[in-house]
Amino acid sequence: MSHHIDASEPDVEGFYDYHYEYDVFEFSDGVVTFLARAYSDEPERAAMMTRTEGKGYHHLTKRDLRHPLFLKAAAYLRTVGKSHLDWLDRRSGAYVPLPPDRGERQ
Repeated sequence: MSHHIDASEPDVEGFYDYHYEYDVFEFSDGVVTFLARAYSDEPERAAMMTRTEGKGYHHLTKRDLRHPLFLKAAAYLRTVGKSHLDWLDRRSGAYVPLPPDRGERQ
């Protein structure tokens, strides 16, 4: 896990135009890696974002949802309090909720 802050420069009063604070989770089996992001202001939420293989980044597909590493990643995120999980669907370009028990199925 790595922690990130993406923010504009503060104005003269110390306010930001935008300020995003989030953690990136990386789950890898040495061949495939899944990345998830969780924003600090929504501690119960996380989103599975992409799959990487070698040097290539790939948008997620429904097939990825059945990958053993994806299932383990979802289960882990739930154990650390991420009770609401989404995935970024390649086809629609939208965040789609994972069923509540997706991470526990093997």
